[in-house]
Amino acid sequence: MSERYRGVGALAGGAAGFAIAVGLAQNAHADLLTHKDLTLAVAKTIVETAIADCKAKGYAVSAVVVGRDGETLVAMRGDNASPHTLENARRKAYTARSFRQSTAAYAKKFADNDPTVRQQVTLPNVIAIPGGLPIKVGDDIVGGVGLSGSPGVDEPCVQAGLDKVADELK
Repeated sequence: MSERYRGVGALAGGAAGFAIAVGLAQNAHADLLTHKDLTLAVAKTIVETAIADCKAKGYAVSAVVVGRDGETLVAMRGDNASPHTLENARRKAYTARSFRQSTAAYAKKFADNDPTVRQQVTLPNVIAIPGGLPIKVGDDIVGGVGLSGSPGVDEPCVQAGLDKVADELK
């Protein structure tokens, strides 16, 4: 083959390589996950509303919102709330997020001796106590919220916080 044709072949090979690289890049882009995350403003509104709702019912509570990856976004201990309530709220939020269900439903499985749940509660940050709800955008779980300090009223206070931001979670 002459030098002239080898040069054209190299150019054609380079162009083909470029086309393959572009195709791979497009495929890689198509494989990326896209999702929504909670903003600080939404997380803060959930916590503040939940605490205010329970305070209006006579309870001093703490509330926590965790994000998609279980990391704490907002944690607030209400006036006169017991020290343990902040940690309980965080663990409830984490559990609701991790297992994509209310901690009341999770606690029921624990009480019913579900063997899987019995093992899961040995994991760090997991707790089987009512008062935590997953935060959803459609069917996507974007976080969790937990509240502690108002026996039997935690979940309704959490729901008040979620109701306050319902339009932002669409």
